[in-house]
Amino acid sequence: MTLGLGRTRSVALTGLDGTLVDVEAHIAAGLPAFTVGGLPDTACAQAPDRVRAAAHTAGAPVPPHRVTVNLSPASVPKRGSAFDLGIAVAVLAAAGVLPRRAVEDVVHLGELSLDGRLRGVRGVLPAVLAAARRGERHVVVPDENVAEAQLVGDVVVHGARSLEQVIGWYRDAAGGGSLPVAERRVPDGGGAGPGVDLADVVGQPEARAALELAATGGHHLLMTGPPGVGKTMLAERLVTILPPLGREEALEVHAVRSLVAPVGDVTELDRTPPFVAPHHSTSVAALAGGGSGVVLPGAVSRAHHGVLFLDEAPEFRSSVLQTLRQPLESGEVVIARARQLVRYPARFLLVLAANPCPCGMAFGKGADCTCDSRDIRSYTSRLSGPLLDRVDLRVHVPPVRRAAFAEETGESSATVAERVFAARGAQAERWSPAGWRVNGLVPGHVLRRPPYRLPGSTTVALDTALDAGRLTLRGYDRVLRLAWSSADLAGRAVPTRDDVATGLVLRRAEGVAA
Repeated sequence: MTLGLGRTRSVALTGLDGTLVDVEAHIAAGLPAFTVGGLPDTACAQAPDRVRAAAHTAGAPVPPHRVTVNLSPASVPKRGSAFDLGIAVAVLAAAGVLPRRAVEDVVHLGELSLDGRLRGVRGVLPAVLAAARRGERHVVVPDENVAEAQLVGDVVVHGARSLEQVIGWYRDAAGGGSLPVAERRVPDGGGAGPGVDLADVVGQPEARAALELAATGGHHLLMTGPPGVGKTMLAERLVTILPPLGREEALEVHAVRSLVAPVGDVTELDRTPPFVAPHHSTSVAALAGGGSGVVLPGAVSRAHHGVLFLDEAPEFRSSVLQTLRQPLESGEVVIARARQLVRYPARFLLVLAANPCPCGMAFGKGADCTCDSRDIRSYTSRLSGPLLDRVDLRVHVPPVRRAAFAEETGESSATVAERVFAARGAQAERWSPAGWRVNGLVPGHVLRRPPYRLPGSTTVALDTALDAGRLTLRGYDRVLRLAWSSADLAGRAVPTRDDVATGLVLRRAEGVAA
């Protein structure tokens, strides 16, 4: 057995951003010791115990000498047990058990058990994506993570069940062989879909129209109404009329999911936009992301490219709701810690649902409401003005009457989705050169200046509302965005007075909230 230096690769994650790590192992004469440097956390620093036991079980014990492992760059924090396999391979290469040249350009991810088995780890998808973007072409992952790693193109995935198997592969490679490629397990296609349909909703034409506008232009939506009128049903069906995700968008969504889902849960590239509905008792960290030690993505990031639904929105704590303001504007969450700054994507479509009062019956017939005016004011004020100012659409969802049962079945999700898809195409053609995809992301000053500025005869009602103080400038811009979305749905190249009126009506709560 020769002693010296061994080197291989792994990946350190900071949020979704991955840093390629050189795992360097040096074995020198001296008293037996095994140390790991390079800012390892507790789990990573415990790797020597797991590696020693696993290597002994695999029939290739770590030499009883001084073993020093460095995870470079040393300034980047290393978290978790995914470095176990890389450390073991680098140490065995330094010991001469494995061919040093063969392991240098391979990325290794996986946790070792004491009997040498490889355990799956979280975060394999963003780690493999980061490795691929930096030119790496071979990754070895636990068998549980093979399907997840195969979602990344241009990377050869090798799935292993144990350290002993990996040692056998490299010994064969030294004789002119190559690492066996894992069998393809995942077809590149969509998922099964949400299993609900907009045709299930009885009545509610105004709410359905608002839902279609929200899907068309990426407009945030607030629905108010008494309990049992269908607010939750409508919100759940919003994803059924959104366009399917592109490949890159789906990879972003699944990369976030890979950090929080059970190991092995990410196995298919589902193109359906995510739908996330946290409970009203959720914390700031659970909604926006955070945590002690490891900074994990919250609900806003899990809803990236999809829908975030807050049912009973006034029941959420004010501090929780206020954390939505920054990601609604920037499309990302920035979480600062003493040693790092973690960014997670958060470009979601927000849907809020609220009762008109604590008992929920204030806007029914009125006789059943048990709340006094002070209770109602306190309840409605929980949705602050700055938050509501970022919501484009506000609709009241009234109780359904028996006469609605006799009406023909409402349009299906597929029918509405066709119109939304066509309208999205018109927006892409208009805004793609400037880097925007939907009307809801276009800055207001762009719509107020040529060539997109509408004539005064078209915006007369909007201008009057602004001059009278019934509309803020931000609200003015959001009505313009709604007008463009209304025109796109109707197939018009430029909004008309009716489109502006539609946007103004669907934001009629502006004067109350401002």
